[in-house]
Amino acid sequence: QVQLVESGGGLVQPGGSLRLSCAASGTSIMVNTMGWYRQVPGKERELVARINSGAMTTYADSVKGRFTISRDIRKNTVYLQMNSLKPEDTAVYYCNADRGARSNDWGQGTQVTVSS
Repeated sequence: QVQLVESGGGLVQPGGSLRLSCAASGTSIMVNTMGWYRQVPGKERELVARINSGAMTTYADSVKGRFTISRDIRKNTVYLQMNSLKPEDTAVYYCNADRGARSNDWGQGTQVTVSS
């Protein structure tokens, strides 16, 4: 059974930084496209960043240059380093493990609030 456990969310002032972690079990991050998504009430969940099995990364235009996705294979963990945070980055952030038709799994989410 795949489990994805996010951590690292919280309250931060505009311009600040946070690092989210997604610890995976029951699957290897190496065989998945691992992604970070976010959602605010009343809106659809949107892709923030993802990293595929070949370590190629993709970012939403709104976070390019500010956010960095990375992975630690030994820890089976994916990270999202978020810098220069803005109030519009406030959302629940979800970790996703995608193996195409085989499986698609989500974490429980972690709240990020950017406010002064």
